[in-house]
Amino acid sequence: MKKVAVIQDISSFGKCSLTAAIPVLSVMGVQAVPLPTAILTAQTGYPSFYCEDLTPKMDNFVYEWSKLGANFDGIHTGFVTGKEQIDNIFQFLSVFHSSETKLLVDPVMGDMGEVYKMFTGDLLDRMKELVKRADIITPNVTECCLLTGLSYEKLQSYQDDSDYFKALDEAGHQLQQVTGANVIITGLNPPPAVANKRYVGNMYIDADRSFYSIRDYNGESYSGTGDLFASVIMGGIMRGQDLVESMKLAEAFLAAAIKATSKEQVSREAGVNFEQFLRMLL
Repeated sequence: MKKVAVIQDISSFGKCSLTAAIPVLSVMGVQAVPLPTAILTAQTGYPSFYCEDLTPKMDNFVYEWSKLGANFDGIHTGFVTGKEQIDNIFQFLSVFHSSETKLLVDPVMGDMGEVYKMFTGDLLDRMKELVKRADIITPNVTECCLLTGLSYEKLQSYQDDSDYFKALDEAGHQLQQVTGANVIITGLNPPPAVANKRYVGNMYIDADRSFYSIRDYNGESYSGTGDLFASVIMGGIMRGQDLVESMKLAEAFLAAAIKATSKEQVSREAGVNFEQFLRMLL
């Protein structure tokens, strides 16, 4: 069985990070080996939460896993609390990352044009270095803007969806060329070509091609969807699927989960009810 080290927080409420990655990878036939970066009573989108930062503890995992002779087929990084945790991830990579190990970096820093509470300029600088080590990067639109300097405000001001896609395509190619990684930009939300008709989707970029995939958008946005998406991508890589095939699988899985969650009028911060759709990933 393939093993993936998942370096993310664990949030009790919010269905994100490790509570999203572990069930997805497990149902896809992959052993998820968690390295928690923090423990939160609820994800940071809730109005109140307690966070126990585990930065000082991360080295213990490297030390103890080294004694076990552990090795990993994949490494998946997500939410970190700051620059220091990325420094710890570099230390982890120096021990466990080899030419045979696939590294997926989900550069969690913000969404919908806003940065998260832990964001700093130092974090961005170190994240720019981390993505250069990755084989696959899965930023959302906001994170792509942060990594490339593309103006989110200008992007959202376009009245023509072709201008929107062109700008993101150029930014995605810039990121791909700087890092050498395959890039999937998530959460595309172009201006409506028809009044009151919105779309959401993803853009795939590698060294040879790029394309986008969009679906009807119901206006709902939920915690943890990016984590679920990235986990399906990693699971697909581990079982030898083409990246585009994995992307389409992730889209179908999330579309089903979001539709069901919307009907139940679940709050945004609570995340999507994905559990009943895990069978789609078998």
